[in-house]
Amino acid sequence: MADFPNFFPYKTTQEFLSHYKAGSFENETILVKGARSFRFDEIVVFLEEKTHETVLEINLNAITHNLNFYKSRLKPETKVMVMVKAFGYGSGSYEIAKALSHQKVDYLGVAFADEGIALRNAGINTPVIVMNPESSAFAAMAAYNLEPEIYSARELKAFIAVAQQKNLSNYPIHIKLDTGMHRLGFQENQLEELIELLKNNNLVSVKSIFSHLSSSDMPDYRDFTLDQIGKFESWSEQLMEALETNPIRHILNTSGIYNFPQAQFDMVRLGIGLYGVGNDETERKSLETVGTLKTVILQIKDIEPGESIGYSRRFIAPGKMRIATLPIGYADGIRRGWGNEKGYVTINNKRAVITGTISMDMMMVDVTDIDCKEGDRAVIFGASPTVVEMAEALGTIPYEILTSISQRVKRVFYKE
Repeated sequence: MADFPNFFPYKTTQEFLSHYKAGSFENETILVKGARSFRFDEIVVFLEEKTHETVLEINLNAITHNLNFYKSRLKPETKVMVMVKAFGYGSGSYEIAKALSHQKVDYLGVAFADEGIALRNAGINTPVIVMNPESSAFAAMAAYNLEPEIYSARELKAFIAVAQQKNLSNYPIHIKLDTGMHRLGFQENQLEELIELLKNNNLVSVKSIFSHLSSSDMPDYRDFTLDQIGKFESWSEQLMEALETNPIRHILNTSGIYNFPQAQFDMVRLGIGLYGVGNDETERKSLETVGTLKTVILQIKDIEPGESIGYSRRFIAPGKMRIATLPIGYADGIRRGWGNEKGYVTINNKRAVITGTISMDMMMVDVTDIDCKEGDRAVIFGASPTVVEMAEALGTIPYEILTSISQRVKRVFYKE
């Protein structure tokens, strides 16, 4: 192999692993590629374990699967906008956005301008809508080709002023209508003023008109959702006729795509569903788990009856126990309420109940009946427990579980 300096061949994966030395790689980008039969996943796991005790693994194949599941419910011509706000729902904005750009989604959605700027700086060229733009960021948005949601006359006037100052022409904007969410958007009695501001104005161009459904995931409010859809259709037609324009129209979110496909108009907005969280049990069965949060067992101890575990002695051992300590806690985004025997982790495919109070950086779990050792992996959430299961036990929603995972937790992205 003289023609390939610094090239070292190995006949098998196991031969490589037996020769690999910890610390051989530092500050390196490593491409691991090969057929499944080569078992290169063992190399990936080995490298991860040498560098990170706690990781959030993101399955990019699952992202593609979930995207295609929702697209299968749409007409071929319907455009798709995907939300990557809040650090990609905790999964990593740039990496998710890059995967989506390869899938040729039509738009990406972020909450604030700085999220969009970060995507542009990372080389993402897909059109980006900023859903909660602040007037102070309008100039920066124009510089980075980010398209603002416009939800009030005051905001529209402010953006027109920036467009005039920057000599912009037909800059794309997105008009938000408030059909019942009562968060942001123009209401019916404000449409005339909106029309007057936009008529004969060549500084901005209405790229889309949209609204947001408040209860599309709740069957009890189906009539309310249908009323929202009806208002949106009527009000958007009024704007289109008055402005003599034919913009993209969109109102459906993830649960709307699933429950109200007849209202897909020209585009839909996919959010939490992309990350594997569905509207109900039937929908969830069609989705794949995207994020799996893992850590390792730091230490295992034998505990005698009557001994306490953790802060404030909230758990007293009823008998002899084996307790494992894991290096993850509420500073990593694991709610304290998930402790004290309410929650569990999975170790070697068995449930290990969380004993005592979750600390800032650690938690303790019961491994009395589990064959495990120090260094073994523990799954905090993924296939079991799921984020839906955690959310229901904690009285919250999966969004909060996912977006709470601290950025100090390393994200590892992989494709199978």
